[in-house]
Amino acid sequence: MLIVRCNACGKDLESVSSKIVSCGCSNMTSVHDDVVSANDMDQVIILQNNTKFKNQSLFTSQELEYQEARRRRGVRKMIFEER
Repeated sequence: MLIVRCNACGKDLESVSSKIVSCGCSNMTSVHDDVVSANDMDQVIILQNNTKFKNQSLFTSQELEYQEARRRRGVRKMIFEER
């Protein structure tokens, strides 16, 4: 369940499945399932959000090992002889 507050009129909107809920003020804040829309999103506050984000790595274990090994490598300074 998603609950948002429109600061323009102070009304709390609760998402209802397959219904569009709107506050009706000049900001026209509306909620449909998990989508929030308004004329000015700076005046909208999300009070409760039911979505959970999974913390998944974008890299495989081999790629992570390679990056760790690369991070531990030292930088070699090359000395050139000038004539």
